[in-house]
Amino acid sequence: MAPAGRYVDLVKTRSGVLLELVFLTVCLVLFSRLHAAAGRDLAAAAANALTLQSMEHAMHLDIERAANAWLTARETLSPFAVYVYRLYYVVVAGTLLWVSLRHADVYRRVRRTMVAMMVLVLPIYWAIPMSPPRFALPGTVDLVAVHDIVGQAAHESWIRPTHLTAMPSMHVGWSLWCAYAVWTALRATHPRAALLAWAFPLLMIAIVLGTANHYVLDIAGSLMLLAAAIGVASLWGRLTRLSAVSAPPRRPPGRP
Repeated sequence: MAPAGRYVDLVKTRSGVLLELVFLTVCLVLFSRLHAAAGRDLAAAAANALTLQSMEHAMHLDIERAANAWLTARETLSPFAVYVYRLYYVVVAGTLLWVSLRHADVYRRVRRTMVAMMVLVLPIYWAIPMSPPRFALPGTVDLVAVHDIVGQAAHESWIRPTHLTAMPSMHVGWSLWCAYAVWTALRATHPRAALLAWAFPLLMIAIVLGTANHYVLDIAGSLMLLAAAIGVASLWGRLTRLSAVSAPPRRPPGRP
């Protein structure tokens, strides 16, 4: 059986699912810990935010204040935006589970892309701490603090430490990954449904701008991150296939 076929069978077995679960759990825990440890330099984060604001102003991309004012004025829509902002990981987990169970043939590719995104973004967070618009842009309203579903205590204790890692936006990044995963799985059989998947990152882009969580250039960074991760995942796959082809064949049991 070809290596790809063996992988599909492994994913479908109980042991394969368990190994995948352990692997992804370890990756996510490490990512969360390292992410929380990044972006601690308040002065550097503020300075980088000012630089980014100047760049956006020069390019006429500084729409964050206007987007935030628009969303703030809509009292029924603001809480919904914050709920989606907080609960987006449910969609990420659901997408990963759906692809692994229903489209194991593309699961390896999208899983590698997810891991590559985590590996690639951490050095950026460490090197370029970035204060989000709701902290660094005068006149914006912190809608997440106003409508946060986790409560003020949790907001201050375990959410706030990651507030200085705005570049790139992983809310947008993970929503882009979801769309990419669904598009990859469905584009051959259900092309229209595959295109609809990209509505999720469009919604998330509107939310992160309206809640003043990210700049326009943060979103551009998320797009570049996904593109780079897809490239890394593709290279990873080619190297794995070459390694499988060059490996000596296994001898049947009992033969010298």
